[in-house]
Amino acid sequence: MKLQKATDSAAAKPRWYDDACGAAHGLELLGERWALLILRELMFGPRRFGAIRGGLPGISAKVLTERLNGLQQAGIVRQHTLPPPASTPVYELTPWGYEAEPIFITLGRWAARSPTHDASLPLSASSLMLSFRTMFDLRRANGLKATVGFHFEADGFRVTVDAHGLRAVRGDPVGADAVIAATPPTVAAVVYGGLPLKQAQASGTLTLEGDRVLIERFAGLFPLPRKAPTP
Repeated sequence: MKLQKATDSAAAKPRWYDDACGAAHGLELLGERWALLILRELMFGPRRFGAIRGGLPGISAKVLTERLNGLQQAGIVRQHTLPPPASTPVYELTPWGYEAEPIFITLGRWAARSPTHDASLPLSASSLMLSFRTMFDLRRANGLKATVGFHFEADGFRVTVDAHGLRAVRGDPVGADAVIAATPPTVAAVVYGGLPLKQAQASGTLTLEGDRVLIERFAGLFPLPRKAPTP
């Protein structure tokens, strides 16, 4: 009887692939355009609708609403209201939703090898923080224990490096060993693109408080994988 009910329920819901493979069902859950990127924006905690949209250039309010509704129905995202004084509705991942992080780690590292990857395109703060988790090399850290803070236009993050690895959390970076204020693309240019820290500072696109040597060492902890051969 239970099997019959489950089968009837599945039959009532449209399927893309009509395939029992777990990977196929995963694509049915997250394969809609923008769905995975919405999870990316929520990976560091609850966000307001406008903040999610701000991290996703090109998405319309209508499509974002549709995707959020679908992710809520799937049990991946939930909506609730923050307690006073904020009293603001926000979206956040469910515990199961947070389990999707390894998808970003694996997919991001694999896609970084693409010869056609364009690193000059827009980059959100959440995307940058996930890239740190993806590319971090513990061997290069070699015993480093420090906290680096980041001030972005509408976001703050604290990134901690120690013997256990790297952790990035959204929050006030005050009190970190060094704090960078810049846009995510500028930080990415320093960490991944070889932009000298002094040059970024001289141009006015980046300001730094605290241990400069630490930041230069931090920027070297994220080696990119080799590009895949072109056909």
